[in-house]
Amino acid sequence: MVQINVNGKSHQVDVEPGTPLLWVLRDVLGLTGTKYGCGIAQCGACTVHVNGEPMRSCVTQVSAVAGKRVVTIEGLSPTSSHPLQKAWIAEQVPQCGYCQSGQIMQAATLLAKNAKPSRGEIVRHMNGNICRCGTYHRIIAAIQRASREG
Repeated sequence: MVQINVNGKSHQVDVEPGTPLLWVLRDVLGLTGTKYGCGIAQCGACTVHVNGEPMRSCVTQVSAVAGKRVVTIEGLSPTSSHPLQKAWIAEQVPQCGYCQSGQIMQAATLLAKNAKPSRGEIVRHMNGNICRCGTYHRIIAAIQRASREG
């Protein structure tokens, strides 16, 4: 059994300590907003926050987050009212939408540390989050909108 805190709720999960956090979130807790992309921490689709930092859940063992705060896209804002979520809709960012939860979670850590990032800071921070549809310009625009309106 591993004790974890996800989206402000404590969970005791009956899994092997080496189980990837992604599978615990999706298969055990039913939080399917976090996506499996590559399985090797290269695409960012599985990004969650662990103690406020972005982390690739596909390669993070569940035992590594015991005693830490995990936040998924579902916990960022249960009502989808986070400034990034609203900006994502306003800028019509998603096409297929598969990478979007990871993109938003990565962007949220930037805005938490730097409320008014420059375009260059956004690009550098988002580097490594892959969008197969190529909506990078709209992703940047949404982050800039959220920084102005949030």
